Amino acid sequence: MNIAKDCVVSFDYTLTDAEGQVLDTSQGSAPLSYLHGSNNIIPGLEKALEGKKEGDSFTVTVPAAEAYGERDESLVINVPLDRFQGVDVVEAGMQFQADTAEGPRIVTVTRVANGMATIDANHPLAGVDLTFAVTIRSVRPATEEELAHGHPHEDFDDACGDDCGEDCGPGCGCGGCH
Repeated sequence: MNIAKDCVVSFDYTLTDAEGQVLDTSQGSAPLSYLHGSNNIIPGLEKALEGKKEGDSFTVTVPAAEAYGERDESLVINVPLDRFQGVDVVEAGMQFQADTAEGPRIVTVTRVANGMATIDANHPLAGVDLTFAVTIRSVRPATEEELAHGHPHEDFDDACGDDCGEDCGPGCGCGGCH
């Protein structure tokens, strides 16, 4: 079966940057599973997987614009330290969830000086071209329940932990979603 919309795909991968540094890998763990056509993975990788089949191996470089986007310097702002309620010490490298007009977003503190913290709301991989070495392990049609929920259920809790954050309802099987 070739990968197409509404297929559940499981694949092994190693992700590297332009210098060949490994950023992430499924090696030593379960393959990554996703529902094709449901925006579960970055657009450029999903496009590269289209039409492939179980057993295929390939390498693809996904440009930043089709991965986590280009860096947007307007997402780097200075915030007074007193805005970090309940935090005794704010240091560079710390991450927080901020409520934005587009919904919750993870921000990273990049600098602290003179009572201000510089925060960056860009994804850490924004502006980075990503290279994926991929081996497709399985391709199958999604179940009606998976289509309704927008993600795969088989082995899902291995991929997302005990709570995927969705409200799938009784019998979902994706690990603590109810």
